[in-house]
Amino acid sequence: MNASAEAPRRALVAVLALALAAAAADAYEVNKFPFLMPNVHPNVPELYVCTPVKVEASKPYYIVGFEPNATMATAHHMLLYGCSEPGSNKPLWNCGEMAAADEDSGLDASSPCKQGTGSEIVYAWARDAPMLQLPEGVGFKVGGDSDIKYLVLQVHYAHIDRFKDGSTDDSGIFLHYTLRPQPRLAGVVLLGTGGRIPPHSVEHMETACDIKEHKVIHPFAYRTHTHQLGRVVSGFRVRTDAGGEDHWTLLGRRDPLTPQMFYPVLSNVTIRYGDKLAARCTMASDRDEYTMIGATGKDEMCNFYLMYWVEGTQPLDVKYCFTGGPPSYHWESSHLNHIPDEEASTL
Repeated sequence: MNASAEAPRRALVAVLALALAAAAADAYEVNKFPFLMPNVHPNVPELYVCTPVKVEASKPYYIVGFEPNATMATAHHMLLYGCSEPGSNKPLWNCGEMAAADEDSGLDASSPCKQGTGSEIVYAWARDAPMLQLPEGVGFKVGGDSDIKYLVLQVHYAHIDRFKDGSTDDSGIFLHYTLRPQPRLAGVVLLGTGGRIPPHSVEHMETACDIKEHKVIHPFAYRTHTHQLGRVVSGFRVRTDAGGEDHWTLLGRRDPLTPQMFYPVLSNVTIRYGDKLAARCTMASDRDEYTMIGATGKDEMCNFYLMYWVEGTQPLDVKYCFTGGPPSYHWESSHLNHIPDEEASTL
């Protein structure tokens, strides 16, 4: 893979400029921008590759749909990051957690977004999930005066057998966008854990965070993600009454080994200051060794994505909700009560 190939990057930027110019002709039109890998050749297993595109700063754009251009036979998963600055100024870079060790990839190693700057997840895809169309009037604001100055596409190539003949890949996402301002701005909160799963056990990996911003959040979609050991992933709004009693409302629950798309939330509720967001991954291991949270196929992940909109304000400043996971953290350790064990762990 040629990390210094600037020509594909120049071509991609030119395509973006043309797409944006076309959109300017009709602010009410929804256009498509092909944000795709520039024919990369993955040459090491478990490789994470990132490629960026800068969004025009003169005006904001609103992403209203995500059309995946990938199959699970090629890409293990894809993430779309919104960054104030990209993790590298190269057209391609190695952006996995184990990036420093992947010297054979021929790519420089860095995070998707520059560390210490703004970073958020805009979209996630895996397991042949179909297109996601946002509700009417809802969009992700990028460019202009928004915090998202760059979009960075990350593709995880878990296996490379299909590329041994010299084949290249253009997996990615067709972004549906408009110049028309959307009255409701979208955001994503990612709930996840660290931790480990003991051998021959069922383990609950749990996280919970307080909402500390005075905003009314309207969740409308959720997505679950684990690797092979996940059986059920569930997410909740937890509201505490004046007497200290917790009331749990199920937002989403899924077998994470089904298509990992964004599904409509199961409860039409709002989330506000003082509420908690909580998630649990029920993991079942028949392995003879501990399984750690990590980036490779032999590791695990516990993720619950919640997509929401807000009206008349900006999305949440806090984009991530992570705990250390087991054995150091469980819901009981954060003094949550009335925990719905059966609802959280069974389909």
